[in-house]
Amino acid sequence: MKNNFLKYTLLIAWAMLIASACNKSFLDTQPKGQVLESNYYQSTSEVYAGLVSIYVATATETSNTASNWYSNKLGPLNSAGDECYTGGGSSTDMGSWQAWNTYTLSAANGPQAGFWGVDYEGIYRANLLLSKISAGVPGLADADKTRFIAEAKFLRAYFYFELVRLFQNVPLITAPLSSGDWYTLTQAKPADVYAQIEKDLNDAIAGLPAVIPATESGRVSKGAAMAELGKAILYQNNASRMQEAAGWFEKVSSSGVYSLLPNYADIFSPSNKFNSESILEIVHSTAKNSWWGMDPFPGNLYVEMTGPRSYSGPTYFSGGWSFNPIITTFATAMKSDPRYSATCANIDSIVNAAPGRSYVKGYQNTGFFIQKYAPLQQYVNTSAQAELNFPNDYIEIRLADVYLMEAEALVRGGGSVATAQTYLDKVRKRVGLASVPATIDNIYNERKLELATEGHRWYDLVRTGKAASALAFKGFKAGTHELMPIPLNELNNTKLVQNPGY
Repeated sequence: MKNNFLKYTLLIAWAMLIASACNKSFLDTQPKGQVLESNYYQSTSEVYAGLVSIYVATATETSNTASNWYSNKLGPLNSAGDECYTGGGSSTDMGSWQAWNTYTLSAANGPQAGFWGVDYEGIYRANLLLSKISAGVPGLADADKTRFIAEAKFLRAYFYFELVRLFQNVPLITAPLSSGDWYTLTQAKPADVYAQIEKDLNDAIAGLPAVIPATESGRVSKGAAMAELGKAILYQNNASRMQEAAGWFEKVSSSGVYSLLPNYADIFSPSNKFNSESILEIVHSTAKNSWWGMDPFPGNLYVEMTGPRSYSGPTYFSGGWSFNPIITTFATAMKSDPRYSATCANIDSIVNAAPGRSYVKGYQNTGFFIQKYAPLQQYVNTSAQAELNFPNDYIEIRLADVYLMEAEALVRGGGSVATAQTYLDKVRKRVGLASVPATIDNIYNERKLELATEGHRWYDLVRTGKAASALAFKGFKAGTHELMPIPLNELNNTKLVQNPGY
């Protein structure tokens, strides 16, 4: 944290929004240079650029300078669960992910520095923007002020929600700090962090629009804030609050703003960004035509990482790096499910179907690769470095997820089982599956199949107490591995205390 704050004390956003073109999303941006923070935030456009810089932190995939780790979130989360291995070229390829895959995490080894650094970077930017708006910005209209504050508070809550789920014991910072304060911070009680998350989200709900215009795609909506609030309450595992969580999910479910797509596979297509099912979408773009050495790059490098290595055949890009191969038992469990083909790419089957096809089998190869974020040939950017310019967005919250969280909260909180059944049935009916009783086990199993490889599984296993059993084959140790270790660089010369077991 202290290492990342230092980088951004004097410099702000890498990008300004180009808002006028209807075919550009909110984060299809171009860099406009760097300026002194003390001279900035003097106009609406500068405040807007500051807001964009907070959004950029949700999508960054660049290395964290303090730890030199690649800061993608899906790769390590998929590595940690029971859906995927880390894979790659060898047992040392992306060693930080490998450490979570084998539960050999330590303060010095693991992806935690990337999570910590990016999240606190975003929090710093949000705190700075809120403080500048509070101090007054010449010419800032009341409507813009209200929305900018709401977005900044949503994003601050978003980053803290990730931190408290991963680390539990984190500093709670709600205003810009002087450099001398960074070394004397202590960790807050998790309940206090959750209270701040809920406060920020409640504030955000009041100031966000229900519907986002196409020219502003990527900005957060009222529905995203309500879904995130329900999720934050659900994750606290307080049975007495499950009905409250269900109430927030119901506001989203019944809003009329969102609807399930008829074709499951269409959810994940880069040609179908910001579709009717998407509630919170993390934007990636090819607008910058990135090359190695550019920092940050807005494309989705994780897409490249999941492709088969040295592949020769149809459909997929030839230069994948074979990360996150799907575990055979997981792929087998999905084979009879209609969502299988949209989730798992059986590359062995494809290369064996015709002569001349091949790929290099990487570390922990199973032949099954992630389809939802597969590097498809049709999206290769030939004008720049291909691996840095895949346009696939990450839909972090979508309507089917909300339906299943609402069903879960209703069942766990003693609410309407009939309503829970309705939402479980909607998810299954979309893919042609018959109704099953809305029991908690059936709801959890539906989450496993519906949301596979989308970054939810590890969190679901931990929060439901199933991780120790489901992840025993990877070395998961109960009482330790429910949390990540505090990064070593954050412990040095500070008052932060390491998590138990590390």
